[in-house]
Amino acid sequence: MLTVPVLGPTLAGCGGSGERGTGASAAATSFEQTVQKGDLRAACAVLAPDIRSELEESEKKACPVGTAAEKLPVGGPVSTVNVYGRQARVVFKSDTLFLSRFPDGWKVVAAGCVPESGRPYRCAVKGG
Repeated sequence: MLTVPVLGPTLAGCGGSGERGTGASAAATSFEQTVQKGDLRAACAVLAPDIRSELEESEKKACPVGTAAEKLPVGGPVSTVNVYGRQARVVFKSDTLFLSRFPDGWKVVAAGCVPESGRPYRCAVKGG
C-alpha cells in the first residue's frame, strides 16, 4: 500500500455541495460500481491517465489486471464528499477515493484509501 501525503489534510473541512461535489461523487460511485461488478476495463477508464500508467508499470500488467491485483474494497454508500478547487475526497462506508478534475471530468487519482491516525491516507492505488 502507498500513502497520499497531501490530499487528505488539504481537503479536510471543505464542502462538497453543488455541481463539483455531485460530479466528484458520481465519478467515484461509477468507479466503485464498476469494481464491484468486476468490469475493471470500465474502472480503468475512470482512473486518471497518470494513475493508469503508473499502475500498469508497477504491476507490469494491463490496467484491468493490475486493478484486480490490488483487491480494492467495495465502498458501499457515499458518506462524505469534500471538494477543494480541482481536488475531491469521496468517503464511502468501506473505502475512500481521491479525485482530480480534468477537462473531460472527474478522475480517480487514489483508491482503496484508509486513514491512519496522525498520518496521511494509505492507498492501494495511487500515483507516485
